[in-house]
Amino acid sequence: VCLPGLTRNSRDFHGLALHLSQRKVRPLRVVAMDYRGRGMSAYDPDFSRYNVMTEAEDVLAGCAALGVDHAHFIGTSRGGIIVHLLGAMRPAMIKSIVLNDIGPVIEGIGLMQIKGYLDRAPKPTDWSDAARVQKAVHGKEFPALGEDDWQVHARAIYREDAKGKVVADFDPALVKTLTEIDPHTPLPALWAQFSGLTKMPMLSIRGENSRLLSTETVDQMAKTHPGMQKITVSGQGHAPMLWTDGLP
Repeated sequence: VCLPGLTRNSRDFHGLALHLSQRKVRPLRVVAMDYRGRGMSAYDPDFSRYNVMTEAEDVLAGCAALGVDHAHFIGTSRGGIIVHLLGAMRPAMIKSIVLNDIGPVIEGIGLMQIKGYLDRAPKPTDWSDAARVQKAVHGKEFPALGEDDWQVHARAIYREDAKGKVVADFDPALVKTLTEIDPHTPLPALWAQFSGLTKMPMLSIRGENSRLLSTETVDQMAKTHPGMQKITVSGQGHAPMLWTDGLP
């Protein structure tokens, strides 16, 4: 079960899903979800329901509808936070966990960086411009990406509207949920929830240039969960793209 980031959608996992589902040895069924207001899911008229608890409940409802009662969970950024909550709500359904550039502590500087980008997100004129815009904004954090990677990235986060215009593939009202973020007031840590995940096999992935997940947090995660494996993806920031080179 693949869970994307704040404004992201299931297309982030397309390459990974093909890899996992087409393996010659132990191919896996892959479910990648679009939260409400993202991707192929409908927008919620009440933007206050764009919160991790509601989304965790939606994930549980989606898994129940699909007959998924026991699965490996891959959570990127916000998806990893939701995995923390699922571990408290329904621990028996989790076989193993991959946390992609997320942990119990979210660095305020990284969160403000995301908020700032969403507040001033450029509007591309076409698909080529969409890739150019993304490279211009995020290129310093992701020097490992090539031109083809930026094209794939753009196709994952934008869509064409009814008029053929390239637009961000999420409800613009989602940005309103970030208005009260204060860089001087850290978000509550999720160490209690993380401790509930320590009996499950876990892999932590961190982007070398991530500003959302610190190396100190990863080290503390490893102390709390001694069996946790961890890798750092060179040349990438928040969050490493799971279909690119540099990942096992």
